[in-house]
Amino acid sequence: MKRIKSVLIHVFAMLLLFSLCSCSKDNPQNNTQEEQTVPDFEPLTDIVEGRDDIYLIIKVLNSNYWDTIVKGAKDAGEKFNCNVYYSGTYKETDWKNQEMLLDKCVSLGADAIILSPDDSIGLSAKIEEIHSKNIPIVLVDTAANTDGYDVCYMTDNLYAGNIAADEMLNQLYKAGFSENEELSVGILVGQSSSQTINERLAGFYQYWITHAPSKWTIISDIKNCNGDISLGDKYVNSLIAENENLHGLYATNNGPTKVIAKSVLANNSKDIVVVGFDYSDEIKQLIETPEYHASTILQRQYQMSYNGVETALKLINGYKNDVKFEDTGVVIVNIDNLEDPEVKSVIDTN
Repeated sequence: MKRIKSVLIHVFAMLLLFSLCSCSKDNPQNNTQEEQTVPDFEPLTDIVEGRDDIYLIIKVLNSNYWDTIVKGAKDAGEKFNCNVYYSGTYKETDWKNQEMLLDKCVSLGADAIILSPDDSIGLSAKIEEIHSKNIPIVLVDTAANTDGYDVCYMTDNLYAGNIAADEMLNQLYKAGFSENEELSVGILVGQSSSQTINERLAGFYQYWITHAPSKWTIISDIKNCNGDISLGDKYVNSLIAENENLHGLYATNNGPTKVIAKSVLANNSKDIVVVGFDYSDEIKQLIETPEYHASTILQRQYQMSYNGVETALKLINGYKNDVKFEDTGVVIVNIDNLEDPEVKSVIDTN
């Protein structure tokens, strides 16, 4: 018990240090984010005068995962007869442009805002400011470090991290690794200041230290690519080259999962187990290739935004939400359950 407590203290101290260091030293985009151009809001639905106007701001435009978020909002807008507009940024670190988009929502007369914050801390003050003007705010995918919003539809990310660690262990055993042999697992994240990512890290560590064999360790140097695909590719290749006993790679979100899957295939690294999040062509190919051992944790992001629009309309009309967080759940996908009806249903909306 003392060992577990000691390790937990070390883990959370390390995660805090990781977050603080990555936000400053390892984030080359910080000085240029304000200059990046983001598109104006575009309508997702037919625009009908007199209907409520809901504005959606996403993290990453032109991304499989976030396109599903957009589709959920569009379908809900059509179902519930409201006007839905959307915009977003091109990188998950670009919270300054999200702040600008939030101000634009107010100037355009938004009746409600649906937001997935690029930075859980950096956007907190702006979220509070807008919510204080009695504009309903629904968060999707990622929470913010404030109570100044109405509800957040998201994955229980601490639990999702637990599930990812359990799946990593299952896949390592399935790949034939023994508890008596030394092996290591590397981690790649896409951003350090996201509450979502930090919870998935904490959940992974939490489960690992209580269930993994003592000789199976996590590499302490967590790699953070800050949404930069080429940097992520460099990090993964260095992990593979520099760690002889590397037999597992964990990605905390969509971008790093794509990077890891692509690199493992390119390096023909059939002895490396991959566990990531969300569904892309890269992770799909890896899962469907029998020589590899890979899994991904699918979120129900379509439901996040669909429910978000429905709830936003209720909030506009005076509804008071008693629950701050709504867990939309996850599904594990691997080669053994690809034909499972529930899995196929979630894949179809990804």
